[in-house]
Amino acid sequence: MSTTEAVTADEEEPTDRWEAVRDLPPSAKLVAKVLDYNETLTQSEIAEETLLPPRTVRYALSRLEDEDVVNARFSFADARKRLYSLAV
Repeated sequence: MSTTEAVTADEEEPTDRWEAVRDLPPSAKLVAKVLDYNETLTQSEIAEETLLPPRTVRYALSRLEDEDVVNARFSFADARKRLYSLAV
């Protein structure tokens, strides 16, 4: 019986991973998925990958940051840029 419970818990893990993103706007979901595939990107790279306008990407990133779904850090190569990565 404990084996069945362990399998059930493992199956639920992927759904819990995206739980914080479920109620966010579609643009935020798209940005999260792009970060899931690409690990770390700048805001301009996210806009290029998603084909979303920069303003929409900024809004999506701010919503994702509010939900603690993304991590943001300054780029060592260019301190004016921030690098975003998925935290879930």
